[in-house]
Amino acid sequence: MKKLAIFCIMTGLLLSCKSEKSNDTTLETPDNKIKLMVLEPGHFHAALVQKSMYPDVDSMVHVYAADGPEFKAYEEKILDYNSQAESPTAWKLETHLSDQALSQMISEKPGNVVVLAGNNANKTEYILESIKAGLSVYSDKPMAINQADYELLKQAFDAAGKNGLLLYDIMTERFEITSMLQKSLAANKDLFGSLVEGSPEKPAVTKESVHYFFKEVSGKPLVRPGWFYDVTQEGEGIVDVTTHLVDLIFWACFPDQAIQISDLADISGKKWATTVNKEQYLRSTKLDSFPAYLSGVLSADKNSINVDANGEILFKVKGHWAKASVIWDFEAPPGSKDTHYSEMNGTKASLIIAQGQAESFIPQLYVVTSNKAALDEALKSLTATYGDLASEPAGENKYKITIPEKWRNGHEAHFAQVTENFIKYYKEGNMPAWEVPNMLAKYYVTTQASAVATRK
Repeated sequence: MKKLAIFCIMTGLLLSCKSEKSNDTTLETPDNKIKLMVLEPGHFHAALVQKSMYPDVDSMVHVYAADGPEFKAYEEKILDYNSQAESPTAWKLETHLSDQALSQMISEKPGNVVVLAGNNANKTEYILESIKAGLSVYSDKPMAINQADYELLKQAFDAAGKNGLLLYDIMTERFEITSMLQKSLAANKDLFGSLVEGSPEKPAVTKESVHYFFKEVSGKPLVRPGWFYDVTQEGEGIVDVTTHLVDLIFWACFPDQAIQISDLADISGKKWATTVNKEQYLRSTKLDSFPAYLSGVLSADKNSINVDANGEILFKVKGHWAKASVIWDFEAPPGSKDTHYSEMNGTKASLIIAQGQAESFIPQLYVVTSNKAALDEALKSLTATYGDLASEPAGENKYKITIPEKWRNGHEAHFAQVTENFIKYYKEGNMPAWEVPNMLAKYYVTTQASAVATRK
């Protein structure tokens, strides 16, 4: 017994020493923990995923990236979140700086989930190679910016399905309270009826986003990578922000339903440019000149660039006309910010989200109906989920929905909410059956619209 006790003590000491020795290269967490690897975090959304902590995610994050301003901007945001006054995070970064970040990550694989938010020219390839390497992927939109990428994305989803891996994009807008309520009220047949068929001139559902190149994120001016203005690397507007809009159309109009390619028809697109002058570009990127890759969109006097950042998609889904459009300007007017407009038209009512000057640029939900009693009953039925909801007159047969302030948590908070959704799916080893077909369908819509788009 004495010899056995000595053996156990010695074994414990050896294991302890081994653990300390490997602390810099391995993760000391239970096998069921999510262990993140962040690959080439060129977009600030990569950092926003880490603005909160998650019990099921290891605090050590391995970052694979080329050394440079994009990595440093990501690192700075993580350090800021670790030191924020309210709910500081406790992330630890193990950095692997290399010009061969993808191959090094796949070779070493210190984690099990890849976070992607960066240059979209490479993103679909990174997704596919990560999946082939046996890694799940949590990706910022868009996951594909052209039809060639879409074909790679189909391969990635096929491989993920066969190997029990999760491939999921970060759809934050599903967690905006007015979008959630719009979806819930559209499902109330007594109030909304059913979605109309619509027409190209008056679609059943219309969604529009206005965005700005220069803005603040987490209280600081955002520095854009130079390539953000190059549509061959970032993607045209018609394939970028519209990803959210098409996703919301599927999610709100056809809840829990799989959208197949055969459900889509008459896809068309338009695109037009935003002119960004040299002073604006340098202010936004902190670069000292236009990079060579923008030479094709330079003005004749070389003092501005024309960026195909604006787009409109018109299509039919399950027989209903839908429109999604995005507008990019350089900087918001004083007091304004990125805005969203949405209109769903039913046989009995219309549901409208507006975020303009009249709303003080805060998203508000309006219901247009002649049946106030049905509206009151619909709001009452949502009390258990959302708390006290009420309506106030906003015009003839038009009512503004008053929403408890606790739901007004802002865009940045939605990253934690969608990440918690991803974690839930990861732990369960599955996600709703409609998610994958709908991701494929929405990227089919955006890349197809881009392929057929004409300039105004």
